[in-house]
Amino acid sequence: MKRKFPILFVAALSSPAFAAQGLYYTGSEAQESFPIKLQVGLNAIFDDNVAAGSSTVEDSSMAISPKVGLAFSSATPQTTWDVYGNLGMIYYFDAPDSLGGEDSFSQSRINASVTHRFSERVRLSSRNYVANELEPDYSYGIASSRTGNETFTWMTDNSIGYRWTERLGTYTGFRFSGTRADVDEGQRNNTDRTTLEFYEQFRYQLSPQSVLTPEYRISQTNAINDASDSMDQYFLIGLDHRFSPNTIGIFKTGAQLRDVDDGDSGLCPYLEIALQSQVNQQLKLGAYTRYGAEFNDTVLTEGSNTYDYEDRRALRIGFNANYTVTKDVSLLMGSDTIFSNYNDGRDVNNSNNFGPDKYENNFNAYVGFSTKLTDYLFCNLYYTYTQTFTDISDEREYVRNRISLGLSAEF
Repeated sequence: MKRKFPILFVAALSSPAFAAQGLYYTGSEAQESFPIKLQVGLNAIFDDNVAAGSSTVEDSSMAISPKVGLAFSSATPQTTWDVYGNLGMIYYFDAPDSLGGEDSFSQSRINASVTHRFSERVRLSSRNYVANELEPDYSYGIASSRTGNETFTWMTDNSIGYRWTERLGTYTGFRFSGTRADVDEGQRNNTDRTTLEFYEQFRYQLSPQSVLTPEYRISQTNAINDASDSMDQYFLIGLDHRFSPNTIGIFKTGAQLRDVDDGDSGLCPYLEIALQSQVNQQLKLGAYTRYGAEFNDTVLTEGSNTYDYEDRRALRIGFNANYTVTKDVSLLMGSDTIFSNYNDGRDVNNSNNFGPDKYENNFNAYVGFSTKLTDYLFCNLYYTYTQTFTDISDEREYVRNRISLGLSAEF
């Protein structure tokens, strides 16, 4: 496994979404240690719809995307560290006016997780990420469409696990997350959110392969301007099941109670599924599904009216695959599909008026490969296709194709 790491590392830093956790997360930890790996790379990009999501003008442009990346893992019986990230940017040579007058954008993300075992009964877990990106990573469950602007997001999830008996344990934790959008000058910012969530999960060992996971969550989201603050409660029953030594599934279902300030409370079904499988030494697969009411992207403008949608339902489905052809060649592919329905849109200037229900369906897919040219030099090629169908606005409906060719050096 260690000899395959260099090509997987290059793939992780170069591909659109490979190695992301987010909705793919199944509770796995790093199984082996490796020293800090550094990578410097440069991608050349052709984009046939640079301002997709923010303009009806379909302008194309060439761009370059330099990156500096790192990865580090340390696994001991007591403490496990796993760090991955890159600092990068996208620069358009011939940036069209439809891009808002900007020609360079950040494309950076770092993930860090740690698990510390105080004893056989007590353990601390912490998962964290921070990102400032033009191109959204849909697998993190925040973005629903591309906006053509940078978005700064963060999340820290910290919990204490305690094993009460051989079969019964609990996880008590909190999650703090947020979104900040770099909106165009003169545009009203209704995007920013800050969410604090507390949760309690019980874990009961049904069998060597299955763990029952009842769970309660409560979160408070603070929004700005025309977007309402809200509180969400989740009453869930779940199952963690290991189908084989290399395949695990996380299943959660139940009800979500959403209470919106200046609005009404509503109950809706909730579902989470995450699957990871190391099918064999060459093939690794991942998949996720999530359905529920979301608190991001709830404000829409139609003509002179602005509506805050109290009930925005979203179904997210994704998968990714990595196939190691040889120790020097790796193939990657994946997709994210998001079905969004906007219901109960309340006029922010007149609470007695309600806007029409809206929908938006987004499909994003990529395929590519990474190959080792020398001991330190790697090459990657990717194609990404995105299409959005919506009745929200003409600007948010688009088709987009991107081709990326890159070289990188690893140290």
